Amino acid sequence: MDDSTMKLRILGCSGGIGGNLRTTTMLLDHDVLIDAGTGVGDLSLAEMAKIDHIFVTHSHLDHIVSIPLMVDSVGFMRDKPLVVHATLETIEILKQHMFNWKIWPDFSQIPDAQQPCLRYETIELGKTVNLGGRKITPIPANHVVPAVGFQLDSGAASLVFSGDTTSCDALWETVNRIDNLRYLIVETAFSNAEQELAIKSKHFCPSLLAKDIVKLKRDPAIFITHLKPGEVELTMQEISECVSGFIPRMLKNGQVFEF
Repeated sequence: MDDSTMKLRILGCSGGIGGNLRTTTMLLDHDVLIDAGTGVGDLSLAEMAKIDHIFVTHSHLDHIVSIPLMVDSVGFMRDKPLVVHATLETIEILKQHMFNWKIWPDFSQIPDAQQPCLRYETIELGKTVNLGGRKITPIPANHVVPAVGFQLDSGAASLVFSGDTTSCDALWETVNRIDNLRYLIVETAFSNAEQELAIKSKHFCPSLLAKDIVKLKRDPAIFITHLKPGEVELTMQEISECVSGFIPRMLKNGQVFEF
């Protein structure tokens, strides 16, 4: 396969909303979303209608909130279903708790089951989905609900997104096997003062990240995502003080990665 470039645009990377903050949303090229937080709302109708695939890390609202609104807004402008790629557990949660006719209509049955606006594809850890040469592989994560991260591989280079996670040996073992790793986007949701909450909710804080990231044997450019509103500067300062051997930078909305 010829190496081809992938472009990932950050539409949202905050742990909350307010002002210009948007929750986790990444647009791969023009037709794939990695998570679908509030950042989807900044796309035009035409841009939303071009999205054919959404890869979901886990079922928490800040990562899925725009799926129902988007399919309702542009589903009828499209000639094929929007495909949601998620683990079996996450798909079951979406079906039971969101697309259940109570919170939102079941768009896998609208306009009918033969030609729906939405359909589901089950993903599994380590099993690559190939979209025209773009390889998307679910990788391990450790969160309070079933969760994965993703490796995005153009052939020329890979970007890894941890999704929501805390300490996870399997994540680093997987990442260390990626020969063409160029970028790592990893979460740190809380400041060190909230370490107890970070442990309980299975997120990183700077001290926990520092202990875990020493398992990384490669040298990608590292970006921090999912920072809580109001604690951004403090948490990044604590990361710079805690983490040794790497210099993580803050992921920013609008940032574009080409690889």
